[in-house]
Amino acid sequence: GVTIDYIGNDTWDTLLRRAGLALGADWNEIHAGTNGIGTCVAERLALTCHQDDHYYIGHVDLSCTATPLFDPLGVFMGVLNLSVLSSPHARASQHLIKHMTVLYGRMIEDANFIHQFREHWILRLGTVGPLVDVCGEIMLAVDRDGRIVGANADARRVLRLLDATRISPEDRSDLVGHHLSGVFGSRIDDIWRLTKGTAGGDRIIVTTWDGQGYSASVMAPKAAPTRYRVDEGDTLANPRREEILGRIAGEDSHMKQLLDRAARLVDKPISILIQGETGTGKEVLAQALHDSSQRADKPFVAVNCAAIPESLIESELFGYMPGTFTGARNKGMKGLIQRADGGTLFLDEIGDMPLLLQTRLLRVLSEREILPLGADRPIKVDLHVVAASHRDLRRQISAGSFREDLYYRLCGATLALPAVRERQDKAFLIDRILRAEAGAMQTSASISPQAMVLLLRYEWPGNVREMRNALCFALSIADGEQIDVQHLPPNIIDAAVGQPQARMQGPVYPTLEFAGERAGAGDEPSDLLKVLRCHHWNIADTARELGLSRSTVYRRMKRDGIVSPIHFL
Repeated sequence: GVTIDYIGNDTWDTLLRRAGLALGADWNEIHAGTNGIGTCVAERLALTCHQDDHYYIGHVDLSCTATPLFDPLGVFMGVLNLSVLSSPHARASQHLIKHMTVLYGRMIEDANFIHQFREHWILRLGTVGPLVDVCGEIMLAVDRDGRIVGANADARRVLRLLDATRISPEDRSDLVGHHLSGVFGSRIDDIWRLTKGTAGGDRIIVTTWDGQGYSASVMAPKAAPTRYRVDEGDTLANPRREEILGRIAGEDSHMKQLLDRAARLVDKPISILIQGETGTGKEVLAQALHDSSQRADKPFVAVNCAAIPESLIESELFGYMPGTFTGARNKGMKGLIQRADGGTLFLDEIGDMPLLLQTRLLRVLSEREILPLGADRPIKVDLHVVAASHRDLRRQISAGSFREDLYYRLCGATLALPAVRERQDKAFLIDRILRAEAGAMQTSASISPQAMVLLLRYEWPGNVREMRNALCFALSIADGEQIDVQHLPPNIIDAAVGQPQARMQGPVYPTLEFAGERAGAGDEPSDLLKVLRCHHWNIADTARELGLSRSTVYRRMKRDGIVSPIHFL
């Protein structure tokens, strides 16, 4: 329920902020009571919370209409909310707003669908005849063999019930995994040919098995996965593998050697174990191995063995049959291993897997079959297994917490990722991450030489993950300006100037002054608090009165434990 993006009328900025409409506002029902965003998060339904519907008196001037957003697999992502301040009209006036909000939410979901499946063929369908305008645009993502690998919300809502004899009306798995010919009366080749197989090709009419017609067009893949055959004696992978794997490293000799070895392992029938400290990019390497393989157009399923509760890990991995236990889904559930069939199963933090599950996983690796909970027949699976751990698995074997036979099943080949502090291509990593995060935040991505020196000297105990967080912080504080020293996280500055942080509860921020800052201005917590309250927590106005930069005001607020009341909304 935390606001991560916000667009509002600048004229009403102060009033909107007082009402809680600002970045970082927390609308969770636990904190804010009944409200549009928080209730939508809880109910997963489009709704309007009009004025007196709000629990807190401070929110009664608001009329909020929210709709949930889901990813292509039907997993909840967030909420799109439209709010109006001091509406003179009754609740009924919000009906059109609700319709618009749902429509825009659907457009966001469809844009995300196209992005997620940009490497697949996307079949776009519009209804014709009596169903015109009953549903939005239907989208199906299809691989080169004509198998459906993704379906948007309208596709799941409309197509899944058209022919119950061919597609059982269960959940989203109705469509995913089925061949396109199981839904339409056309073969996949006919559709590609009639639409010319390219984005913007002619629209044609296709019909489902019950006779419903749809106008269809096809979006071609932006980077369609290509199948490669590696001949005997071919010691190196194809150029595409080198390109994909090369994206994750710069001019570091150790990484180049590791990636060369990784390229030779692609598409070989051998399990791979990736070792490395937390945050070194083990999943990134696993994904690159998958993307450069012949399984690239099949699922990549990542499982964090440390994140799933021990009581649930068996059902999550292996799935279960209908009625297996109280609270189970009526239709049963496919496990993560079965969902990876045909593709890659990535077992992250394998060293944290319980011993009992290690025994069952051993059977999967040896027999290539699983037995869901409550099933009496095993199910064959075809998958490539990549495991990863930051632990010393040999030491765990000696301690009796990890099976030796499982270890040798997993480590057909071992790839050891170096820590960031050991890499010679830190500048490459900083540049790559900075550009990616700046693009996501729609801001500029430049950094001063002085700031770069500090980043290169820093030890990075949290590795790539810490580097990404630090650069996101710097981009946010710089707010479109060139990133300079004062924009960096305090722990990086502290390490550079050799001033250890004092021991105290909560996060600690150094009290460094930089050129252009007026020492002593607002230095006392009480002085800063008075000015903040005087300007209704407007940071820019506070900084202007004190003669400080905004970053200094933020830093002193954090140092003194001063938090805007908007944070608690």
